[in-house]
Amino acid sequence: MKKTLTILLLLVAFTTVNAQDCLLDKPPVQNLVQDYANVLTEAEEQGLRQTLIAFNDTISNQILIVTVTDLCGYDKASFTYTLGEKWGVGQDGKDNGIVIMVKPKEIDGRGEVFIAPGYGLEGVLPDAIAKRIVENEMIPFFKKKDYYGGISNAVITVMSITSGEFSADSYGKKANYKKFMPFLFAIGMFLFIMLMRAGKARSYASTNNMGFWAALAIMNASSRSHGGAFGNFGSGGGSFGGFGGGSFGGGGAGGSW
Repeated sequence: MKKTLTILLLLVAFTTVNAQDCLLDKPPVQNLVQDYANVLTEAEEQGLRQTLIAFNDTISNQILIVTVTDLCGYDKASFTYTLGEKWGVGQDGKDNGIVIMVKPKEIDGRGEVFIAPGYGLEGVLPDAIAKRIVENEMIPFFKKKDYYGGISNAVITVMSITSGEFSADSYGKKANYKKFMPFLFAIGMFLFIMLMRAGKARSYASTNNMGFWAALAIMNASSRSHGGAFGNFGSGGGSFGGFGGGSFGGGGAGGSW
């Protein structure tokens, strides 16, 4: 009898610990890349984070990448948009957040992925296109255990569609889209970097009472010399200001492997 009671108490304690560990029960973690499944290297995680911070700063859309080991008893869709809703990913009033959730197959033998757009982006990123992104850009890489490859492909595609670089219809019609991926990534990164530098130049010009082009010239000169008082001006990735209270309505699409 005592042994049975001990086992029951241990089971209750174990269940309680698991419930407390559920990501949905935690307060929002103000970070655009959260790799709880440990499938990304530190460099990969940092690179994605800085790209998403730049995207948030220039376009205002917020993309949260989260890898998990447990869906807390939810299906992949409910878990993903519930997380986005509870944490307020996106801007209040614009509802322009997106959550990309990945649960690796190595956890329990079944891999799960889901892309959930906020209310404000459901028309820009419809379910059918989210499904194509999952099936074409993510799962083939995940099957090879290349989680960074699949996640980065999805990020590039989602950023391109939601920023207007090309439409969801255009993506759906591009049979040879993957051939253009490196080119699109290079163009996208160039534009984000230039927009970031322009923003910093405007801020510096305002603070120091000088023209925009003069500030930009100083920034470019300091970048070439890598020294002086402006040695770090325009370098670095900035910081994330936090989720803005966006809402989610249950749209999106996912897949398993």
